[in-house]
Amino acid sequence: MDIGEKKVKTRVTKLLNIKHPVIQGGMAWVADEHLASAVSEAGGLGLIAGGGAPKDVICQKIRAVKKMTDKPFGVNIMLMSPFADDLADLVVEEGVKVVTTGAGSPQKYIKRWKENGITVIPVVASVAQAVKMERIGADAVIGEGCEAGGHIGELTTMALIPQIAGAISIPLIAAGGIANGGGLAAAFMLGAEGVQCGTCFLASTECNIHEKYKEMVLKASDISTTVTGRSTGHPVRCLKSPLVKEYQALEKEGAGLDLLEKLTLGSLGRAVTDGDFKKGSFMAGQIAGLVKEIRPCSEIIESIVSDAQKTIKDMSERFGEI
Repeated sequence: MDIGEKKVKTRVTKLLNIKHPVIQGGMAWVADEHLASAVSEAGGLGLIAGGGAPKDVICQKIRAVKKMTDKPFGVNIMLMSPFADDLADLVVEEGVKVVTTGAGSPQKYIKRWKENGITVIPVVASVAQAVKMERIGADAVIGEGCEAGGHIGELTTMALIPQIAGAISIPLIAAGGIANGGGLAAAFMLGAEGVQCGTCFLASTECNIHEKYKEMVLKASDISTTVTGRSTGHPVRCLKSPLVKEYQALEKEGAGLDLLEKLTLGSLGRAVTDGDFKKGSFMAGQIAGLVKEIRPCSEIIESIVSDAQKTIKDMSERFGEI
C-alpha cells in the first residue's frame, strides 16, 4: 500500500482504475445515475443499484452515467432479483467494467463476465463465502459487517475483515460502519485495501432520496438503528420508525413470513421517494451517528482519504514514541 499526499494506491485502486480506494454502496432505490456519476467523478467507484428493477430501467441509468462521466463505474446486481439473468446480460451488452453482487453466488455468470472484461466483486458476510468467491474466479470481495445498513450478516466488520484477509489472496474491500478517515485507516490496519461506504453518501448533495430520509440520517445517534427480520433469516438494519416498531412487535408475537413481507412490501420505495415516516423503511448503518451534514460526494471522499492519511501518520508517530 502506497500512501502519499491525497493519493492512496492499493491493489483495489489499480484493479478498478480509480484514484481513491472508496466504493459507493449499491443501495437499492438510492444508488442511481446521479449518485454513481458524482462518486466516480470524485475519484471513487460509483455504483448503480440493480435492486429489483427490470433491464430497461437499469439500461437507461447505465447510459445516463456514461453521459455524465468518463470515469469508471459499476453496477450492483442483487442475485435474488427476478431480473438477475437480464441484468447479467445487460452489463455485457453495455460494456460495464465492474459488477458487484449480493444475495447469492454469481458463479453461473462469472465465466461470461470475465470473458467480456468485467471485474467481478461479490459482497460476502463470512470467511467461507469469501474463500468460495475466490475459488470461482472473483477478482476481489467486499467483506460487509453487520454494522451496515440494509441486508446484513452476523459478524462485525472488526471481526470479519481480518479473518477474511487471512484466508484469501485477492484484494479485500471492507464495508459496514465506515464513514470517515478513521474508518478507512482502520480498514487498512485490519487487512483491507479499500472500503465501501453507503450511509455517508445518503447525506450527499447528489443523492436524490427524500429530504425526510436525509433529515433522519443527520439526526441519528449511535443507537438510532435496529435490525428487523432476524426471525425470518433475512435481517435488515434500518433507522427506527413506526413501521419498524410494528414489524418487531409482530416478530415477537411469532408472525409468519407472509404477514411480515406484506407489511414491508414497497416500504423502501416509500422512504426514498415519499419520505413516509410511518410506512417507510429507512435503511442506514450504525455509523449514521457520525453523519452530521449534507456535503458533495467530492468533499466526502476527499475528507475520508485526507483524514485517513493524517490518522495513519499520527499513529505512526505515536507508535514510534513507544
